[in-house]
Amino acid sequence: MHGLIQLLVLLVFAGFAYRFGRRYALSLVDRPTQLNSLPGYYGSFLILWGVVPSILVLALWLAIEPKINDSLLVDSLPAAVQSLPEDRLALYVNDVKNLASGNIVSREADPELKAAAAHYLHLEERGAMGRWGLLLALTAAGMLLGRRMITPQLRAMVRVERAFSIVLLACSTIAILTTLGIVLSLLFESLRFFQRYPLTDFLFGLEWSPQTALRPDQVGSSGSFGAVPLFAGTLLISAIAMLVAVPVGLLSAIYMAEYAPPKARTVLKPLLEILAGIPTVVYGFFAA
Repeated sequence: MHGLIQLLVLLVFAGFAYRFGRRYALSLVDRPTQLNSLPGYYGSFLILWGVVPSILVLALWLAIEPKINDSLLVDSLPAAVQSLPEDRLALYVNDVKNLASGNIVSREADPELKAAAAHYLHLEERGAMGRWGLLLALTAAGMLLGRRMITPQLRAMVRVERAFSIVLLACSTIAILTTLGIVLSLLFESLRFFQRYPLTDFLFGLEWSPQTALRPDQVGSSGSFGAVPLFAGTLLISAIAMLVAVPVGLLSAIYMAEYAPPKARTVLKPLLEILAGIPTVVYGFFAA
């Protein structure tokens, strides 16, 4: 919750930085045309220096803080609790977090558990206070430094667009690496699966019942992984969908191309393109 509030505060600072940077750049000249870039770029430049670093620090802090708090919490637990097996220790730590947040725990809340929950709350409050101090100091320092760099000769448009280019490049790189990771994960898991289950049984099997034991101490069947029921179900769903989609889509296309007035076509065509661009699994998710 503190992280969300801090992000909202930083967004408010971003709006202030934009307005301040824009007005400060205009105050340096007699006419806006004397500036190297449009006034709005100077506001965006001040956001880059004053707010963006704080947002990145906040994201990094929120990513690593839970692990640090968990480590500090485990170190503060009694030796008898620390010597528990890994899975039981993880359950104990989860109970401490649930008790600290007011949720239900899986055991009786004894004094040791309450003390651990109080210590965990103290760690979270101390982390929140540290974030506030660091973010405010970093934002103030960045805005002061950015204001000093603003001059009429500053090529703010080049700086801002270069920063956005780096962000877009990073986003596209992450998308490519994510896709590559998904492909490799599917590939390796598929190889592990077919090492235990023959490919011919998977392609031509008539029963799908993936009820298997996940651990040696669990009871479960060997499982049946015939994919024919999956193929048949997919074809059946596709046939039903085509019976609905083909007439409606074809008639809609004819109406849009031949009968719709220009005003209706101007509104309906972009809407249909947006709907067509959304993956069908998203519609299924919201329907479920």
